[in-house]
Amino acid sequence: MLTLHHLNNSRSFRILWLLEELELDYELTTYERTKAYLAPESLKKVHPLGHTPVLEVGDRALAESGFIIEYLLRHYDKEHQFKPTDDNEAAWEDYTFWLHFAEATAMPQLVMRLVFSKVVERSPMLIKPISKGIRKQVEDGMINNNIINNLNLMEQHLQHSHWFAGETFSAADIQMYIVVAASNARAGMDQSKYANLLNWLKRCQERPAFKRAEAKGGTPQF
Repeated sequence: MLTLHHLNNSRSFRILWLLEELELDYELTTYERTKAYLAPESLKKVHPLGHTPVLEVGDRALAESGFIIEYLLRHYDKEHQFKPTDDNEAAWEDYTFWLHFAEATAMPQLVMRLVFSKVVERSPMLIKPISKGIRKQVEDGMINNNIINNLNLMEQHLQHSHWFAGETFSAADIQMYIVVAASNARAGMDQSKYANLLNWLKRCQERPAFKRAEAKGGTPQF
């Protein structure tokens, strides 16, 4: 039996979506964020890291979305529906690059921006102008340009590819969804600049498995 521990508004939505794409039987345990926008302490009883996603497989608790995706594909995607085979070198390279790009390059910038926005929200009124100023300096100097560079790279790639690993939907698209959705939600991507990314986003959201994941785990809000 598979059990997914899912936190609302989190990257664990990826695993919920993949489980639906694979049409697997699983149990879903959902958690709500605390007032501090953190995962509840009870998750540490499931895995020492205390965050999601966590996929229980028998008596094992698996963490990290990239690893869980690879585990599920290795054991349950026997027909290679969601990962290119080794004989398709170009698609395999794209798949592997974007699978790692999502967490190694793109998400740290988005998380940093989220953290500074929360700092401003929770600052006392007397020091809120100071915290806003610090946030603006950090965003202007360290975050915004990196996010724009990442978006431009993704947009350029999708000029020549329907999905991130070629003409076939793959788990790389699932991994990249949070990156693109969070970027759009926080800044609003201009249709004239990022038409390929926005169209890709719609294609993801129109998939039946995506809609089933939303119905079970909630619509991700970033």
